[in-house]
Amino acid sequence: MNDPGFGVYIHWPFCAAKCPYCDFNSHVRHQPVDQERFAAAFAKELAAMRDRTGPRTVTSIFLGGGTPSLMKPETVGAVLDAVASNWTLAEGAEVTLEANPSSVEASRFRGYRAAGVNRVSLGVQALNDADLKFLGRLHNVDEALIAIALAREIFPRLSFDLIYARPGQQPEAWEAELKQAIGHAVDHLSLYQLTIEEGTPFHALHAAKKFAIPEPDAAAELYTVTQEVTAAHGLPAYEISNHARPGAESRHNLTYWRYGEYVGAGPGAHGRFIENRMRVVTMTEKVPETWLNLVEAKGHGVTGGETLTRSEEIDEFLLMGLRLAEGIDLARYEELAGKPFNAPRLSILQEEGLIEQIGNSRLRATPAGMIVLDAVVADLAR
Repeated sequence: MNDPGFGVYIHWPFCAAKCPYCDFNSHVRHQPVDQERFAAAFAKELAAMRDRTGPRTVTSIFLGGGTPSLMKPETVGAVLDAVASNWTLAEGAEVTLEANPSSVEASRFRGYRAAGVNRVSLGVQALNDADLKFLGRLHNVDEALIAIALAREIFPRLSFDLIYARPGQQPEAWEAELKQAIGHAVDHLSLYQLTIEEGTPFHALHAAKKFAIPEPDAAAELYTVTQEVTAAHGLPAYEISNHARPGAESRHNLTYWRYGEYVGAGPGAHGRFIENRMRVVTMTEKVPETWLNLVEAKGHGVTGGETLTRSEEIDEFLLMGLRLAEGIDLARYEELAGKPFNAPRLSILQEEGLIEQIGNSRLRATPAGMIVLDAVVADLAR
């Protein structure tokens, strides 16, 4: 297996509106954001991270949010320059920017491409207007399709997200929508089941029975449709929720799932990297203005973090790696754990059809195991 790589995650926390299902660290501001000041703060925090990681070769950069497509191309360029001035950029490094179809215009997309972005991830979420409205999106289907066509024309690589298991959604309708999505010459799709997260408007509305999401059996049927349709059209799942044509997988997300290292900069960003031969976790202040003041005062906005114990590393390695169709490298597990898996426990999980071995070198969760992955990991890690 190749080196999992070293990634840089940049969190742009601002949105034009907060989606009712979203529990990410995103904030709406009704006054213009001082982008130059934020860009300078990103550069400062990245330099502080470089002091901790030492020299590395960056294989991917991901600008997430929030809505990074609310950034000016100049801001994106300044942030990418800051990454390049602190670490070596690998030749052909993947540089992804998340964009909403409603905040897209040709000049801005061309500006991002000129700044160094070579992959766009579009938050489409649905291909029918009624569901887009329900999900609180600011775009309609026509705008989404225009954004997809524009991104395809300007960027070498494109992905977009869809949310399924929406209220009343039937398998036949989801199958048609998926085929429509694949028909837009897309090589990567992120397909997420709608989940009700605490603290979101949807949580309160769902509790008040204002809407219902599909029952577990109906949701499982929609998941099965997802796997079958994408596989039949050449975009098999390479991770629980992510589908790609071979070679078009998200390199940045593979760094997470293969348990590589990455730094996180910006409000509410997380990082995980080796420092003094130990894997450390960093967490930054979530409130954008507080983060900004912290960075300006002391060079970074890190307010939390920890050094992981061996057992915490093993749990994370299993939980991330078993999400992947390729599974985990047994030799790497033994290196981390200092011992092989418990053979009787492994046999039981194999007999139950939850895991399977690939040759002598890898282990992966079966489709049945993916659905109960937390339980599988808890069993394996004991």
